[in-house]
Amino acid sequence: MRLPVKSYFPSFRGWFRNFFAQEAIFPFYASFKLTSRCYFTCPFCNIKKTPTPDLPTSDIKAILENLSHSSVLVTSFEGGEPLLRADIGEILRYARQCHFYLLFTTSVRNLFDYPLEEYAQFIDFFHVSIDEGHANLELFDQLPRLVELPMQVSVQTVVTANSVDVLEDKVKRCWEAGANIVVIPATHMDNAADCFPDIDALEKTLNTLRRQYPNTVYTPRGYFQAYRRRKCSSASIIIAPDGRLYYPCHIRGIKGPDLRTQDLNRWLITPEARSIRKKMQYCDRNCGWYQYYAIGSYTSTVSVIDALRPMIHKKFSGKQHKPPH
Repeated sequence: MRLPVKSYFPSFRGWFRNFFAQEAIFPFYASFKLTSRCYFTCPFCNIKKTPTPDLPTSDIKAILENLSHSSVLVTSFEGGEPLLRADIGEILRYARQCHFYLLFTTSVRNLFDYPLEEYAQFIDFFHVSIDEGHANLELFDQLPRLVELPMQVSVQTVVTANSVDVLEDKVKRCWEAGANIVVIPATHMDNAADCFPDIDALEKTLNTLRRQYPNTVYTPRGYFQAYRRRKCSSASIIIAPDGRLYYPCHIRGIKGPDLRTQDLNRWLITPEARSIRKKMQYCDRNCGWYQYYAIGSYTSTVSVIDALRPMIHKKFSGKQHKPPH
């Protein structure tokens, strides 16, 4: 447990307030899109369709300070490609002082051209996006080297309607290297191709792969339950590259407050925020966006152990190298 005990207090308070209100008022996970710039043009992604100038470093720090005093326990640096920011080292060092765990997601092919050993000191969870959309499958060859770094390494792979059948090789390579893998369905977004896979086929495939390659896949079973119940959650938030909060969700494209100046926890209890959450509850789109549908499995006392078991196993039992029989 890297964070001091007092760092958990805002999250505990948020959980209790959510429980008694029977509503996900306070989020525990924040995805911060540091830039809209990216090397790739994945068909299932639309972030490059709305290019946004990068915020100055001081504004990024202001938002991180805001999150640090909120209920958020995990902040994820995403993009676009966060490694394209020239100040990423300074941002990582600043984030290390904040009261949340840091997840970092990248998809660059030339990973080791960057000072990863230095950056690893400031990162708790490192996700490398590898899939056909990014056309970077060769990064699987780098996994043995990546897992030697002092951070929890996982592959994040986006699955489309055409790539469910080739999942096993990806899971096997992660299993052999001692990395985890999170499988994310390609959600349909506006101004992007509709690549959403057959949800039943994907669930069946993942259940089989969980048995064949134990403690490797950590896409939670709760994701599929939430999708079928058409139940997403506001316990997870996304911050746009311009610093504004997507609310109720990224898919709808509606933005709320500017987190450079507006205190997150205070805004979440306003009538405006409450009204917006109601709209989210009655949304009929059922988009399947991973972050909003899977978050319940990481905050529910019933399913949190099942969702986190692969990471816990890897941390305390070491890597697995023998192929399954």
